[in-house]
Order: sequence, then structure tokens, then C-alpha cells
Amino acid sequence: MVAPSEKFFLGRQPILDRVQEIVGYELLFRSADMDHAVFESYSHASSHVITHALSSFGIHEVLGGKFGFINVHLGLLLSEMLELLPIGQTVLELLEIIRLDDQVIERCRELKKMGFILALDDHEYDDANNEIYNVVDIIKIDILLTGVEALPEMIKQLRKYPVKLLAEKVETVEQFQICYDLGFDLFQGYFFARPIVLNSRKIDVSGLALLKLLQQLTSGASVEMVEMTFKENPGLSYNLLRLVNSVALGAREKIKTLRHAIIMLGMNHLRRWTQLSLFAGHDARCMNHPLLEMAAVRGRLMEIMLKQMGVNNEKAESAFMVGILSLLDVLFETPMEEIIAHLNLNDEISSALLKREGALGRMLMLSEKLEITDFASVPVLLEECGVSLDQLLTAQLEAFKWRSSIVYQDD
Repeated sequence: MVAPSEKFFLGRQPILDRVQEIVGYELLFRSADMDHAVFESYSHASSHVITHALSSFGIHEVLGGKFGFINVHLGLLLSEMLELLPIGQTVLELLEIIRLDDQVIERCRELKKMGFILALDDHEYDDANNEIYNVVDIIKIDILLTGVEALPEMIKQLRKYPVKLLAEKVETVEQFQICYDLGFDLFQGYFFARPIVLNSRKIDVSGLALLKLLQQLTSGASVEMVEMTFKENPGLSYNLLRLVNSVALGAREKIKTLRHAIIMLGMNHLRRWTQLSLFAGHDARCMNHPLLEMAAVRGRLMEIMLKQMGVNNEKAESAFMVGILSLLDVLFETPMEEIIAHLNLNDEISSALLKREGALGRMLMLSEKLEITDFASVPVLLEECGVSLDQLLTAQLEAFKWRSSIVYQDD
């Protein structure tokens, strides 16, 4: 457990490739004890907070096999504390305030030989930096700071070097398309969670089937009713059989019927699978779908926080459902009101999803603020939710670990 003087907030920002699959996360830390006026940037978190945090909770759980992008200032860059980080999985981002002199270039060469991946953060092209461009692996460009009009020439110059280009602060689909067309390799920002036009299309047949199944599973429908929904949707039936075969169910039994498969799996496991399938089965990105990542962590985080408060399992399950369902409007590009119309949800869950009201609504808002690393809003929401900072951090780490252990097979 982190000592009181070393409490911190933890945030993850997803980094996507050109097919919008998650390849890594930027990990952001802020000391909970540091004054806001002094702490002007998450990037300037002390070496002690970063290294202690990473060694305390285990970076592998947080990253789930993906790359971890971590900001480093000059002191940390030159420090042996970097060796606490997992080589081969860590991307060291040199802050823009670091002067790229001979000492820094030589240190970067050493770190690269060790196996670290190196990136320049918030960088603007300068031909005087020719030497470092041949050492680093990734160059991050803040598209808002640089300006779209300056990007083509900058990219043209940087393409002379063996580096990948990462577009930062991509917040709209339009910005993503511009950067994609310009040839950026990686993208950071929440454009994937902000559709251009809501209600541009109706929920497709498979989505409606899953919503119907979810409604049945949450309202205590009989096995016969659930079985009929599967029978009406061959694609769902196929995925159910694959799920039963992929999950560790003790002694292996040959599946005789759909009902047999449903009983073998169990209603609770089937409900959780249905919730995740709304995302994982929606397109080819499957398990690396960023919306699945967001929704799964939201749901599990809320569930764990409720359990920490000693509530019953039904309430904790409601929290998980709120987290999972909270992004379906983005996934289906359909207003939340229309999605809820397909489900028989109680007033507490509906209010949380539509208005962020009630205990579940505030907890959902807390999860959302953590996602966008709005750490300034977290203390107030923690107090409103009745959750301590230690409980939040523990819940985050458990949620990350659970997300990376999800078994879901597709194609």
C-alpha cells in the first residue's frame, strides 16, 4: 500500500495505431498532496512518486501487455531509477523542456542499448536535432499546439528519419482523419469516444439481439426464454458455444443443446459476457477496441468501489452495468434514451446513465474524470461517493488487472 505521504492519482490515456487498436497507454501521475498551483503539469510528477508507484502496484497489471509511455524530466532521465521500469515495455518520453545536448543524446543511446523505447514529447521539428532524431523511436506532436497547417512540412522533414510519428490531442474524428491522411502512425486522444453525428444509424440486428439478451438476463428471465433468443440468432448461438469451450468449466462435457450450454456457463457469467460482447463483437478490433477497454474498466472499477463500501452483490452488479452501458450511445451512434428504451432498467440505473444522478451517477462521473485525467475534479467526487483515495487506487489496479485477464474469443 502506498504510504500517506506518497499518495497519488493515476491516469491512463490510450494510444492507438492506424486501425484504432490500443497499442499502449501514457501513464500519468499526480501527487495527491501537492498544491495545484505548484503542480502545474502532470508531467512534472517527482521521480520518487513515479518510481515508487510503478514498483508498488506493478506496471504489468496496469498495462495488460501493452506499452507504457512515461514522462521523464532530466533528473529522472539521468537516474538509475529508470532501471525499475520494465525494459522492452516502457516508452520513455523526454519532456519538451529537456535540452537535447550531447549529454542527453549519449544517455539516450545508453538507454536504447538497454532495450528502452525512446520518444520526444510535444516536439517541434528543428534541423539542429538531426542527431537525436536518429536515436529516438517515436516523436509526439501536439497537433493543437503545432497547428494543422504546419503539420505537412513538419512530417515531410521528420520522415527522413527512422521514427514513428504520434499525433497528440486528437479529440475529434475530423482531426483523426486529417492526421491519418498525413501519415501519422500513432494517435492519442479521445476522438474514438466522440462520434461525428449521434443517431446517424440505427442499432443493427446483432446489437438488438444482444440488448434483448441483456434485458432478459437482468430481469430474471427463464432459461427457456434465453434459449429462444439464442435460437432466433444463429450468430449469438455460435459465439455462445465458442465461449463455453473457451472458459475453464472444470470437467469437460460435450455440449448437447443450447440449453445445456447456457446451464453449463451459468446466468451470471452469461450476463457479463453479453455486456462485453456488445463491444467486443461490434467490429474487427475485438479485444483491442478502445471503447471496450473504457467500458470494461469503468464497469469493473465501479463494481469494486461499491463492494469496498460493503454493499450487496446486486448493487455492485448494477454499478458494473452502468459502467458498461455508459458508452453504448457512442458505440451505436444512437442516443442513450433510445438504447435504454430497449432495456427494462430501474430508475437508479437510468438516472445514472442519462443524467449522471444518484450514487451510481456520481461514481460514473468519477470514472469518467479519471479517464481524461481531470485530477482536479477527483477529490470532490471521491468525497461525494464516500470513497477514499486508497480505495480508489486499489480499485483501479484491480480493474486494470481484471480487464487484461478477460477471455473472449472472436474469429
